[in-house]
Formats: sequence, structure tokens, C-alpha cells
Amino acid sequence: MINLMLMPCTPETTTPATAADELAAGLLLDGATISPKFLYDALGSTLFEAICALPEYYPTRTEAAIFAAHGPAMARVAGHGTTLIDLGAGNCAKAASLFPLLAPRQYVAVDISAGFVKDAVSRLQQRFPQIGMLALGVDFSSDLTLPDTVRAEQRLFFYPGSSIGNFAPPEALALLQRVHDACGDDGAILIGVDLEKDHAVLDAAYDDALGVTGAFNLNILRHANAVLDADFDVRQWRHEGFYNAALSRVEMHLTARVAQTVRWPGGSRRFLEGERIHTENSYKYRVADAVGLLARAGFGAAQVWTDPASWFAVIHAKAGAAP
Repeated sequence: MINLMLMPCTPETTTPATAADELAAGLLLDGATISPKFLYDALGSTLFEAICALPEYYPTRTEAAIFAAHGPAMARVAGHGTTLIDLGAGNCAKAASLFPLLAPRQYVAVDISAGFVKDAVSRLQQRFPQIGMLALGVDFSSDLTLPDTVRAEQRLFFYPGSSIGNFAPPEALALLQRVHDACGDDGAILIGVDLEKDHAVLDAAYDDALGVTGAFNLNILRHANAVLDADFDVRQWRHEGFYNAALSRVEMHLTARVAQTVRWPGGSRRFLEGERIHTENSYKYRVADAVGLLARAGFGAAQVWTDPASWFAVIHAKAGAAP
């Protein structure tokens, strides 16, 4: 890898048997759930790319504008020659846009959708042959053990898109603590955080007029059928996305259009008409709360950049600095 080769993806840490068990357990809870990580199979990852281009979905373009306006300042803080570890890399486009500024020595793309990220890194390697690249198919939400092929020096964990918002605050803290532990003394994090804003903006962003977000959410049932050998009829469900002000989060659900029984090997669940499966949360932060969360995880010396409307923030924080 350091010899500028594209390394093959490692097996995903969530094995098919474990994934099936996790899906079944979530579906059998009093309030049924499916983890949002199951949104990102190959089709889901492609649909999410389409979501990022929608006019209603402000996070991608707002974060990109922050990088465009403040990228040089971020690069000065982060330094050149880093080991850039991209969590939830997807198509790798966000990290690649920073390559000219950061000039990383190594780029490590981490994503649960192993095949998707491997293809993305393969294409990216052709554009930037001078950067060592590694694609890892890993469920980093539960484990962040990195192979020895990842450089230990100057690790910069890149976690854009406010994906940290998918985790409830205690889970977000645990994840950031794992990132901190993997940083080493000279490591850091560069993270995107979505901020609190007008409810109408949030509702539209997660329930767009074209229905792309709905298709993205419904695809999780198709993925569940494949992993769990279940018999969800996607046509019998509808997408709902809305802001829950009491919990400062956007919620995504799938709601049963009719009463139905879903079966899988060894189990089943009867859903009533109108009953929901909770598929995703996206917590929204105030800047002070986001910086405080990073501090509790062990990060310090935080620097914050926002857009003019303060809809979104990008934060750099150091692992070796006292919070």
C-alpha cells in the first residue's frame, strides 16, 4: 500500500451471520428498528450520492462551501503528509477535494460498503498515483482496529457530512473515544457537524419532493431481505422523515401501509397498519455542544469554521492536546 498500490478490501467486520442476528434483534424490539448502517449497500450508497445533489439537501453543498472558503486554513492546522483516514468514505469525493491542500502521504478509505469503496479508491488511485491508498470494508461503528498497513504517524481522521449525528450522544461519545484512541499522540480529527436550524429546512432535507430520500430509506428493506432472507414487500411501506424538536434530531422511519406479517428463517413479526420501523436519527448540534463532545472524548485545541448562516460547522481538534 505504501508502495502506491491499491490494497484489496478486508472482509467487513459485520459478518453475514452477525448482520442477520442484528437485524432480527432490531425488528423484534417493541419499537422496531434497523440500524442506519444497513442503508449503505451498493444501491443505497448510489442513492445517497443522488441525495447529496438535491436542492433540499443542504449539508453537502454547505460543508463543501466551508471547505472551499477555509480549506487553506484547515491545511495549515492539519499539516501536510498526514495519514488521512476517511470514515464512511463512500465515493471518496469529499476527501479527494482536499488532496491538493492536505497532500496526504497515505489515504485510507473506510466504509461498510466494501465493494463500493474499493471501486471508488481504484478510480481515485489513477488520479493521484503519488498517494498511497488503502480501501477497508469495515463497520467502524463498533470497531476501529486498523491493520498494520495504516501508517501510525500523523493520523488525521476525516469524518465529514455530520455522520456523527447518526449516533445518539452516548454512542457518538464512544465512537469519538475510539477515534481518539486510534489517533496516537500526534493525531487529530477533522469532522463535519450539522447545526440546529429552522425546522422547515430540516424537514425538507430528509423528505425531498422527488422522493429520492424515500427510495434510499425503502432500500433498507430490500437489503434486509438479502441479509436476513426476509420477505419485506417494499411496496407496502412508505418513508417518513421529520424533525423531533424535543430530541434535537431528524428521524427517519418506514411506516406500514397495511397490516402485514414479515417472516425470516427462525422468526417473524406482525406489523399493524401505521406501525413504524425506525431507521435513522440525525442529531443537530450547537457549536459549543459539539466542541464539548470532542473534549469529553479527549480532543482539544479545537478550531471551528462555519458558513455565513451558521447551518454547518467543520471542526479540527487534536488528540494530543489537553481538552
